[in-house]
Formats: sequence, C-alpha cells, structure tokens
Amino acid sequence: MKIKKSLFIALPLVALILELLPYGVVLNFANPDGEPWRRTYSYFRLTPYGYANFGPLITAILTCVLLVLVVIYLFKPRKGLNTAILNVAGFATAASLMPLMFGFDYVTVIGVIITLLLSGTFGICFIKNRRV
Repeated sequence: MKIKKSLFIALPLVALILELLPYGVVLNFANPDGEPWRRTYSYFRLTPYGYANFGPLITAILTCVLLVLVVIYLFKPRKGLNTAILNVAGFATAASLMPLMFGFDYVTVIGVIITLLLSGTFGICFIKNRRV
C-alpha cells in the first residue's frame, strides 16, 4: 500500500522535475548551411508555444494540476477526485504526444520519459478507479 502511494506521488513529481529541465522540447530552425539548428527548451518556456508547438506548455500546466490533485487525494481520498486525476493524467499524456505531429525530430528522450511517467500515473489511477 505504501509503494502505491509513493509511486502515485512520485510519478507526477518526477515528470514535473523533468519538465523543468531545458532538454525536453525541441525546435529545429533553418540554417543557411543546410543542416538545421536543433535547440532544446523547457516545457515551461513560451518560445516553443510561439512557434506553434502547443503540447509541451499544456502538458506542463496539466502536470502541475495533476500534482496538486494527487496531493489532495493523499489526504482526502474520494472516488470523484480519483476520476479527476484519471482525466487530467489522460489529457496530459495526450498533450505530451502532440510534438509527434511535427515528426520524430521534435521528440527527445526526456519527452518520451515524461509521457511514460504521465501514462503510468494514468494507469495507476485507472486501476484504483476499477477497484473502488
């Protein structure tokens, strides 16, 4: 039981920490030499959002909301709150996959790890929702 609770809080927390690092979001810029410039940014930076890469900022905001909901759930577990966590985790996972619309050049290893962490939170919440 303790492992599930610690995993339930650790997955979104690690995802948030990885989102703060400046290596999660990729933008490729044209270069006169032909080789594109690859620049990486944090999920919270507005630069990718300005270049129409909306997914990372939405993912970052939803991860913050998810973390708050999980902390509240640890102190007051309710079925409705579990459903809210399930929905936010699902939408955050979907938003973290949005850079794939631009191609695999816009995905980093950290972005894949964040997606896996958020989908793990979704899975834990889905299992809890079925048992309650």
